[in-house]
Amino acid sequence: MVYLLFLANIPNDTMNILLIGSGGREHAIAWKLTQSKKLKKLFIAPGNAGTQQIGVNVNIAVNDFEKLGKLVLDEQIDMVIVGPEEPLVKGIHDYFLENADLKHIPVIGPAKKGAMLEGSKDFAKQFMIRHNIPTARYKSFTASGLQDACDFLTTLTPPYVLKADGLAAGKGVLILDNIDEAKKELEMMFAGKFGQAGTTVVIEEFLEGIELSVFVLTDGISYVLLPEAKDYKRVGDGDSGPNTGGMGAVSPVPFADASFMNKIEERIIKPTITGLQLDQIPYKGFIFFGLIKVKGEPYVIEYNVRLGDPETEAVMPRIQSDLLELFQAVANGKLSESKLITNSRTVTTVMLVSGGYPGSYENGKEMFNFEKVKDSLLFHSGTKADGNKILTHGGRVLAISSYGNNIEEALALSNKYAAVIDFDGKYYRKDIGFDL
Repeated sequence: MVYLLFLANIPNDTMNILLIGSGGREHAIAWKLTQSKKLKKLFIAPGNAGTQQIGVNVNIAVNDFEKLGKLVLDEQIDMVIVGPEEPLVKGIHDYFLENADLKHIPVIGPAKKGAMLEGSKDFAKQFMIRHNIPTARYKSFTASGLQDACDFLTTLTPPYVLKADGLAAGKGVLILDNIDEAKKELEMMFAGKFGQAGTTVVIEEFLEGIELSVFVLTDGISYVLLPEAKDYKRVGDGDSGPNTGGMGAVSPVPFADASFMNKIEERIIKPTITGLQLDQIPYKGFIFFGLIKVKGEPYVIEYNVRLGDPETEAVMPRIQSDLLELFQAVANGKLSESKLITNSRTVTTVMLVSGGYPGSYENGKEMFNFEKVKDSLLFHSGTKADGNKILTHGGRVLAISSYGNNIEEALALSNKYAAVIDFDGKYYRKDIGFDL
């Protein structure tokens, strides 16, 4: 499915935009941006085979700040939108602020200090405790405190949750039923299992409940609440097998009714925004609240400082507001004047992945039957163009997002086209939304 961008009759106040990233999240954001009357030209660095169809891909890595800065100047970019977490945690926003030629360019995504909410789980937990935001009981340890860490484990009931403090490409969280195994894994984490990310380890009590993802866009003072979503991390049907980057998503989430969402706003979102102000942390961008509902009450599992993937592929199709106008309001500190308009219909996303994922897999498999997809949106994740061919180029390959009047209706479409798109080794879960 090819999305064409028509830019006839461009208004005078249009903008050149640089979107940083290469996944399904970035394709979904790019797709939404192309609907804006304020968009002049869209660049994606490095992008994928899907973003190439609706913008200009530029082969620059997400952490190559110098080359990205040069691109911004060369192409007269008016705004930078950062998709993934790594460049934010490494300080891309700070790089722009500290450069005389770039500091006037708005960057959507927090500076390094705010990005610590995702860059350090210990920092995030301290922030939550300081601002009375409900979360699991925890303690943080370094290698020198191995015995203390083992002693703390004995105060908890299984399963035991171990989290590498830093970014570990989504692999730094272990949930273990056996205390001896937990102690062994703890030693391995301190010994470098997750590299520098595991220098500090957060041990926390396990919370039993059902998870959901809630997102806000904020200018650091006001915020707009985006549609919530629920994603499915395990590779196998029935939530079996190892964790992945995400096998599918559903939005809205049936159990997140008005009463529960009100609890989330009052107990979690508002105290977070207020906490950023009290701690003097400027913040312009997305905050992703990874939440769990325990006996009817919301708790924070984690913060992310960007949108989730594949949740974005279910959330973006439900947003009816002009996304670029919202980003402008964030940049100008005027988000309080904006409202978010959403589509009430359900969107479900099913992820096609490479055979063997999340373990070892092969790239370069040719993909077929895109032209047969008529009623769903295709958001590329791990794809690469090779002439007229589209090849697999990652573990998670393609998100298929569909509208419906309910979950069953939307899933029927997503699953229909998951069966139609073809490549060697293709795999997908057939039970997304099973627990709703």
